[in-house]
Amino acid sequence: MNKNKHLLLWSSLGVLALLVAAAVQENFLKDWRRIQAATRADSGPIEVRLRQIVVPKLKVTDRCVTCHVGMAPGEQGLGGSPLAAAHPPVVHDPGDFGCTVCHGGQGRATDKADAHGDVHFWPQPMIPARYAYAGCGSCHTHIRVPNQAQLRRGRNLVERYDCLACHRIDGRGGTLRPDGASGMEGPDLSQIGAAGLAPDWYAKHLAARQAAADGPWKTSFGPIDEADREAIAEYLGSRVGAPALVHAKALFHSLGCRGCHKVGGVGGDDGPDLTLTGDKDPGQVDFSHVAGERTLANWHAEHLRYPAKIVPGSLMPDPGLTDEQVDMLTFYLLSLRRTSSPEAFWPKDRIRAERFDEREFTTDGETLFGTFCAACHGAAGEGRRYPDTLPFPSVSNPDFLAAAGDDFLARTIHHGRPGRRMPAWGEKDGGLRPEEIAAVVDFLRRQSGASEPEPIHPQRRWVQADAAAGQALYARYCAGCHGADGEGPQAIQLNNPALLAAASDDYLVEMIGRGRRGTPMPSFRQGSTTNPALSEAEIEAIVAFVRTWEQSNAVTP
Repeated sequence: MNKNKHLLLWSSLGVLALLVAAAVQENFLKDWRRIQAATRADSGPIEVRLRQIVVPKLKVTDRCVTCHVGMAPGEQGLGGSPLAAAHPPVVHDPGDFGCTVCHGGQGRATDKADAHGDVHFWPQPMIPARYAYAGCGSCHTHIRVPNQAQLRRGRNLVERYDCLACHRIDGRGGTLRPDGASGMEGPDLSQIGAAGLAPDWYAKHLAARQAAADGPWKTSFGPIDEADREAIAEYLGSRVGAPALVHAKALFHSLGCRGCHKVGGVGGDDGPDLTLTGDKDPGQVDFSHVAGERTLANWHAEHLRYPAKIVPGSLMPDPGLTDEQVDMLTFYLLSLRRTSSPEAFWPKDRIRAERFDEREFTTDGETLFGTFCAACHGAAGEGRRYPDTLPFPSVSNPDFLAAAGDDFLARTIHHGRPGRRMPAWGEKDGGLRPEEIAAVVDFLRRQSGASEPEPIHPQRRWVQADAAAGQALYARYCAGCHGADGEGPQAIQLNNPALLAAASDDYLVEMIGRGRRGTPMPSFRQGSTTNPALSEAEIEAIVAFVRTWEQSNAVTP
């Protein structure tokens, strides 16, 4: 009996001790209580209590401001604790949307690990602080973003034309000069893209310069040619609430990533759809080949560096990125996420992209080529070859463009190359529109400096030669690179219905005759130490043999 009494007594005291410890922990030792106790307002200590932001229409209840007190509505200007700092300036009030909509994490939690989502099974951990602006992608879809070279060109022109004499961008500019001239006279342009650049800004600036007798209007502003004005306007248009994110997206538009990956329904199909890749649940991601922390940001960074190592069997080649590029692309990939907020809360850019089908990239030929083509054909169309892959041809080669007409280029982009990595961009969902294909062709023509060739013969198919003789010539001089059956193990696949349908006899004759400088393809008109010169009749015989590969179901020319 005494043993039972002792057991009951000591177990009761143990439970009581646990309850007391739990009460002390909950009411005195919680991190948020200590943070608030150390926080001071001008009038003295603040009330220690749970704080939260509730947005019923978004079904959001976030208690993040229990620790980050200075970010709670109406509680700015606090001191005493670093966590009492106000939210950095953004284009909308954080109290209108809550915290987790942008930053991720577990909004109703009050313990740090739980709130940041650094716990097992929580599918939406907080975005790392260095990539905090990736959360803008939850709602925004930045549209008409150019490539990185164009943004860099616009930024350099802003400095060259001394715009920073009167304007500030990210804290730079608008300062007095040693001679006392200039100074902050114009508005801060750091986020001018969010408000919109006035279309008549240049005319107004010119008028102000003509009206001024002296000062910065005379010393710092002058005429700007049209191409430079467009580049400046393009750069300033990127200065939205998160300009660094726009620049990361511009890099994505410069490396040809959409050639294999879809984003928002636009792009290729060789790689996985990236539309919601920033929303991946880390608990569902394979980290078995990833060194370092088990976070989505680290997975993306390591995958960009070593694609086949992180995902064994991946078709993605090593893109050879710098650390800065890896960091920027990781930033952009984390922004590819979506909130399920009602459409009434959608910003204009998202509505224009999803409801009015506006492009997320500018549709000039340079950006379109960078967005869809650069990963395979090189940033300037110079061609590329990755380890263990077939070579991708140079589409800016002067000999190629001297033989290929614009119609051939457009047909090639439209129909692609069946059986190869080249998609039919004009036929697939998420591909290129006719005017965009024309813009890419125009870009290739302009940046190479090669004018469109004049047709030599009025007919597309005019060769009448001995195919049997051509077969012997092909086996001797062409099969080593192009394959005995034209399958193209080391060079262009000639036995391809889309190629043969798009290519005129003029093109085939000229390519054999000219060759391609900078490649193993020699000029068979001139000959070389390894290949004799061929007569025009022999070249036409090879073309006649190549034409025998055309099948009845080939693409109609």
